[in-house]
Amino acid sequence: MSYTREQIEAAVKAKGYKYFENGEFNVNIIGVRNSSTGTKVTNVFDDHLTISYKENGEWKFKIWPATTDPGTKGVKEFHNAAGVARLVPGQYSGSHHINLHQGKYEALKQKANVKVYRDANKDMNYDESKIQEGIFGINIHKAGADSTYVENWSEGCQVFKKSADFDAFMAICKKAASLGGNSFTYTLIESKDIK
Repeated sequence: MSYTREQIEAAVKAKGYKYFENGEFNVNIIGVRNSSTGTKVTNVFDDHLTISYKENGEWKFKIWPATTDPGTKGVKEFHNAAGVARLVPGQYSGSHHINLHQGKYEALKQKANVKVYRDANKDMNYDESKIQEGIFGINIHKAGADSTYVENWSEGCQVFKKSADFDAFMAICKKAASLGGNSFTYTLIESKDIK
């Protein structure tokens, strides 16, 4: 499944969220969670990460395979007593900045509160009854060169399937930071929101 920039823009605006249209490299970073799988843990990269922005006054749009959900290992072997994290759809203003992911490489690191569902029962269905708000290390980072399974690449993080896609994404973010400051809004919508 692929989407156009216009479809993403319309879905974001229909939710009442901001969609940045002014300035160069004023990026819209928007994740799209696959609604068709419901609350089932699929352990595959069946979601998308998108970025749209203007360069020289013209819209640019990229879409890449990713996961917005924790994988099997994350669901079964989580490291937070409250349960594995799964980001609640929404718009998180100024939530991320370029910094080191787990002290290893530059990624978009969480710097402001987000909301997550917490799931501790390990039944391979995502629980959406408990919500926590805070800073939990919900970063936007990469898996391997071209990962097949999510496993514990995500325990709440938004993760690119392919490292080359992530590198292309980070190059855009670094240019955006140099022009507008090192602060990024992340928006997560669901595929059912897109018309």
